[in-house]
Amino acid sequence: MAVSDSVSLGKIKRRKKTAARDKIFYVFIYVFFVLFAVFTLYPVIHMLALSFNERYDAVTGGIYIFPRRWDLRNYYEVIFEKTGIQRGMLTTVARTVIGTFTALGANALLAFILSRKRFLFRSGLSLFWVITMYASGGIVTTYILYRYLHFNNTFWVYIIPGLVSAFYVLAIRTYMSGIPDSVEEAALLEGAGYMRVFWSIISPLCKPVYAAVALFIAVNHWNSWFDALLYNRFEPRYTTLQYEMMKLISELRVPSGTVEAMFRRSTSDTERAAAYVLVSVPVIIAYPFFQKYFVAGLSIRGVKD
Repeated sequence: MAVSDSVSLGKIKRRKKTAARDKIFYVFIYVFFVLFAVFTLYPVIHMLALSFNERYDAVTGGIYIFPRRWDLRNYYEVIFEKTGIQRGMLTTVARTVIGTFTALGANALLAFILSRKRFLFRSGLSLFWVITMYASGGIVTTYILYRYLHFNNTFWVYIIPGLVSAFYVLAIRTYMSGIPDSVEEAALLEGAGYMRVFWSIISPLCKPVYAAVALFIAVNHWNSWFDALLYNRFEPRYTTLQYEMMKLISELRVPSGTVEAMFRRSTSDTERAAAYVLVSVPVIIAYPFFQKYFVAGLSIRGVKD
């Protein structure tokens, strides 16, 4: 009895030591992530505070988390006085919406074909698309090709060339390959065609991967600016928001040294901050709506064989 009591007492002591070590570990983890969150969020909060601060007051500095003198003129100038920003916003929204839906549909259809075991050329085409991920013709040859295809100085240069991506196709195909064949076979026995199987059976089960791919495509369209510089530089109608941002930042860079230059730089900093906020807010707002599909992807599965 004494032995059992001593053993139980030893176990209790070890558990107390383990619990103490766990508490220290948890405290360390909490402190680490709190500091990580602070260092991550501070630049965003500082930029937000600077964008709402009065321009000339920003020259004196000392703005960290909250604006010292509230002013909305920075946003007014960026939105209403910069005509390029207005055109760029319309083009960017249009290319993001159209490009996301068309690219997601094209990649999903191609992934569905490559995921079917009855398709004869699935291995060869998969290898072909994998090669395109590591090799390309380069910017010069791509520019010449787009010129002969009459894509330059058009809106469709943003949509058609990026319609299919090997990475997205393989990601969707991998997810579709995890769906049991019995789902498709049952639908085919009921008289459904392959398009019906794709639209009514496979696609509802692939909502999580569709949401992830759609988010990647949308963010890529929203943040793209180099294609506007390369293909539509001489066509202001098809300028993009990010390209106008790049030009705005370049125009507002002024040398320092004089009082006038200091006031011009204050305008540069505040307008730049306002432009950054306007560009970032749509992505920040849209992300939580897609996040729920990422979580749902852990539980959505097909019928077990």
